[in-house]
Amino acid sequence: MDKSKTFLRIAVTVPYFYEGEVRDIASRLSDGGFSYVHIRKPRCSASEMERLVLSVDPVLRKRLILHDCHDMAAQWGVGGVQLNSRMAAGFRPAAGLIVTRSAHSLEECLSSAGCDYVTLSPIFPSISKPGYLPSIDRRELAGYLAGGDRPVTVALGGVTYDNEATLRAMGFDGAAMLADAWRCHIDPLKFGLQLITDPVSVSDATRQAVAALDGGCRWIQLRWKDAPEEVVAEAAIEIRRLCDAADAVLILDDHVQLVKCTGADGVHLGRNDMPVDEARRIIGPGYIIGATANTHADILAAARAGADYIGFGPFRFTTTKKNLSPVLGLDGYRAAVAYCREAGITLPIVAIGGITLADIEDIMHTGAGGIAMSGAINNAADPAEATRQILKPIKKALIWKN
Repeated sequence: MDKSKTFLRIAVTVPYFYEGEVRDIASRLSDGGFSYVHIRKPRCSASEMERLVLSVDPVLRKRLILHDCHDMAAQWGVGGVQLNSRMAAGFRPAAGLIVTRSAHSLEECLSSAGCDYVTLSPIFPSISKPGYLPSIDRRELAGYLAGGDRPVTVALGGVTYDNEATLRAMGFDGAAMLADAWRCHIDPLKFGLQLITDPVSVSDATRQAVAALDGGCRWIQLRWKDAPEEVVAEAAIEIRRLCDAADAVLILDDHVQLVKCTGADGVHLGRNDMPVDEARRIIGPGYIIGATANTHADILAAARAGADYIGFGPFRFTTTKKNLSPVLGLDGYRAAVAYCREAGITLPIVAIGGITLADIEDIMHTGAGGIAMSGAINNAADPAEATRQILKPIKKALIWKN
């Protein structure tokens, strides 16, 4: 492969199968800006892999790279195979296949003669693999990348859209993403203020949503503990219609099974709700999953499990939630943001729990990405006007941050 060609952007699939995955693969290859999709499904059967691969359009299939079932690559019409150090010595690829190799050192890269490209990892701290941290000396890496006699080298491990420019500047020939390739984009302005409903009826739920949307809120979380599933679904369908009209996000609290049938954008999971990774297998990576956290360990676990954002709280005591975790205060948010930065966790944090208008500016300056509120809006004399006033310091902080 000629290193003068366009910078490679590669998507690596999630390790499980999910409904709609073929569509997502096609979209990444057709209009998502990706050169290849690596099909990585550890412990999958040959029949499962065959079913996925042969469901992809034959033209796009030429840009699939298999991590498993290598002997079937030519028969299935895929573009190539990815080898690791254990396979590289004995594997003889069919003519015309792209051959890539995973490498974890510069020595492995340099010993990959004949490969079309190598993926070198980890370049940044990995979230999906606990303790998987960069170990390559940065000066040696810079010298390697500046050299001419080396294979095409693609960065892997902790790679995101946000650090792709850094990789280009370092001299990498491409970037391979796992989580960020499939993750839903979260608009920071919409994320900035989230209404948490606290209804007693479907009409009350829609009333709360209408008021917040009228005031400029663009993120509604339908939270209705102990309500029958069919009642939550009825409210969600109505609020979905309202959110569509306002170009707003709708998140369901807890009810993973209702996300697709109600048209919601995703789900928020408490620490006692369904695990994030189980929910992800049900709805796939095309939906937003938020996770409640009270400690740094909670944040790390949620990030590793595939959450898209963290609901971190409570800020102070609140009467709207039972079984309250220890309150955090401003120092708790400062420490959490610093921890995420050090651990390479880029998920946005929304603060929640007993927050008032007077608290917002200080909370946003800790590095939090948004504020989630319930009583301060729902119990206001004029909820729409309360929403407008709450949005002012949030927008000011977001503009300053960006």
